Amino acid sequence: MSDEPRIHPTAQIHQDAKLADDVRVEAFSIIGPNVEIGAGSWVGPHVVINGHTRMGKENKVFQFTCIGEEPQHLAYKGEPTRVEIGDRNVIREFCTIHRGTVIDNSLTVIGDDNLLMAYGHIAHDCVMGNRNIMANGVSLAGHVIIADQCLFGGFALVHQFVRVGRMAFLGYATGVSKDVPPFVRCADHTSVPYGINSVGMKRAGYTSTDVNQVKAHYKTIYRSNLRMVEAQKVLAEAAENDPFAKEYAEFLEGSKRGIIR
Repeated sequence: MSDEPRIHPTAQIHQDAKLADDVRVEAFSIIGPNVEIGAGSWVGPHVVINGHTRMGKENKVFQFTCIGEEPQHLAYKGEPTRVEIGDRNVIREFCTIHRGTVIDNSLTVIGDDNLLMAYGHIAHDCVMGNRNIMANGVSLAGHVIIADQCLFGGFALVHQFVRVGRMAFLGYATGVSKDVPPFVRCADHTSVPYGINSVGMKRAGYTSTDVNQVKAHYKTIYRSNLRMVEAQKVLAEAAENDPFAKEYAEFLEGSKRGIIR
């Protein structure tokens, strides 16, 4: 067993912070009074965790990351808003995760098993699901909602209030200003749709039949020359016997900004 101290002597841990007994905190990191960190987690050197921030179990936070700081929003007036992070996330160097604002739900959420690569930014009031991968330099503006198993290429940018559906794929340096439906691949600075994420689906265990069903729904939305309200009707009619059609129909129904086209 290592003789190194669990909490490095140069780390500053507020007396009111709540850390599980086996949490390791490396040199020069700072943890504020309203922070909770679950068992098996590791906080690297030069990390700052502030605000009302709760992290689950077995998270790894690498050096120079900042979690739970004030949101970059002029309406923020010091309210005790929060960040909640689930289990087994890997948060790499120089990531920033800001707490929520009272103009939304006062909460920024990250689920389980996500990989946030270096220089990523998750702004106030974002909600991220599980098993997502953000490559280097990806930025989410405020109020963004990310489903599960999405993949973001390096330096992809997501506009505020945008939703990204399950298993969507955003290519390198893609700029997204409207919702991205489930399974859709998009690229270019104008976020042009380029079919579905069939490779990701197969890796996740979906069958060829599943992939073909999703392709058919993609064609309904993007290749049928139907107006969006007409495409929604087609998907809604198929939804009773087709879970993918139901997922698309519900996503389109909930879209406030419209979808990428």
